[in-house]
Amino acid sequence: MALRKLYSSSAVLFNARQFSVTSFKCKEAIEAKSEVRPNWDRAIEDAVKCVGYQTPYLTLRYLTNDSDVNWFENMEKLDQSTHPMKHTAKILFAQGKANVNQMWGLVVLLVSKLAGYPTTHMWKEADFDRDTGILKSQRVLAEAVEVTSSANEIHRDGVLNMQHLNMAGMSLDNDDLLIFGNKMAILGGDILIGFASIQVSRLREYNVNVLLATAARDVADSNFIGERDNQNNPLPSDPFKKFEEQKKNPKIFEEVSSDQIDNTLPFKLHDIMGSAESEWRLRHTLGGGTLLGKICQSALLMGKHTEDKQKEIYFMGKHMYLGYRAASDLSIFRSDELPASGKFSLVSAPLLYHLEEDPSLYEEIKKGSESIEDIDFAKIHKIVRNGPGMEKTKELLSKNNLIAFTLLHKFPESDSRRAIENLILALGN
Repeated sequence: MALRKLYSSSAVLFNARQFSVTSFKCKEAIEAKSEVRPNWDRAIEDAVKCVGYQTPYLTLRYLTNDSDVNWFENMEKLDQSTHPMKHTAKILFAQGKANVNQMWGLVVLLVSKLAGYPTTHMWKEADFDRDTGILKSQRVLAEAVEVTSSANEIHRDGVLNMQHLNMAGMSLDNDDLLIFGNKMAILGGDILIGFASIQVSRLREYNVNVLLATAARDVADSNFIGERDNQNNPLPSDPFKKFEEQKKNPKIFEEVSSDQIDNTLPFKLHDIMGSAESEWRLRHTLGGGTLLGKICQSALLMGKHTEDKQKEIYFMGKHMYLGYRAASDLSIFRSDELPASGKFSLVSAPLLYHLEEDPSLYEEIKKGSESIEDIDFAKIHKIVRNGPGMEKTKELLSKNNLIAFTLLHKFPESDSRRAIENLILALGN
């Protein structure tokens, strides 16, 4: 029923009955594949072989090519500091699964090869990359999504808020290294965004610029919705407020996502914050789902595909990202131990689902209204790990992967399709 409601909008021209039948077949395919889950490194290796081009490490290239800035050379000054940019850089440039941002460019190239090119359009040999057979414009988009995702991570996790509002204007003379770290975080993210913007603007495709501009708006919006501590760390919405709203207005609202109608419109917050799945979906759709989805859509737009196909691949990319986020949230609570940092996202799916069933846990979270450092993360981790949120998050992961698989199966079987399927399953490990 959820899938039927999600894709019944006439605006995207999905046939709900056909979608449901296809979904059932895809569910069987997922279960069969899941018995032997693909290894992450092998899935990446096969994807690279399929498209003949490796996107990872573009971020490194852009940050090391600027001789005027010498960003990496300056970053060495943070070795002895506790600035968050030091930790962010280690994660960002780590090899393997730690940096999933490097994988999104591969997805765009696979999508480009998966869809092919309509023969109704007169193509020029100069439009294609000789080695891969992929349009040069699609390769630009693949690079853009990787460096933009990395830039967002640097800006989001690498900047330290050094003063509370009641201390604004105080001298920071003794915090030169922390100020320097903030400058490097802002500069590094801006360099990447600048390179991506220049490359995409050279395509001279208005509709692509609109899609990517609205994706950037969504990413920015994700950093300002909901309650936050003084370091801008997100906090879950108060479940008690939601209960009061439902008492006053018992009518059940059925969410119709803004992107069902027009995916360039801003998303609405009405009746979403405080509802576990809706709040989680909104946060991560804004935080990266629309970026991956719109880059995939742009790739098909450059390939002269119909609007129907463009919208289908947009939703595939969006739900692939949401599946990854659900798997990432789930992995935090599968272990008895806390992450190395000692903290985790307080708006992760298992925690939000737990609050919906047991709002009393919110009393512990309220301690972090000024700073999440005041929260007992070990206590919350143990409670959520043994609570109802785990099973619901597994269902959330399965649902998003099922939608992504179903939309993939609207395209012909190929090495590209199998490579994307393996990436989806590997992300869930």
